[in-house]
Amino acid sequence: MPTNKKPNRLIAEKSPYLLQHAYNPVDWYAWGEEAFAKAKRENKPVFVSIGYS
Repeated sequence: MPTNKKPNRLIAEKSPYLLQHAYNPVDWYAWGEEAFAKAKRENKPVFVSIGYS
């Protein structure tokens, strides 16, 4: 993993798939209440990635 980039919130996840994206510049959320609460608060849809690795 790159050490010169700041990790996103996925760095705290246990899933190997999610950890692959911990240094991605996208503001990813793991599936859960935090993601749905933000989407509801901002009146935005939820984009679901089912994996591709």
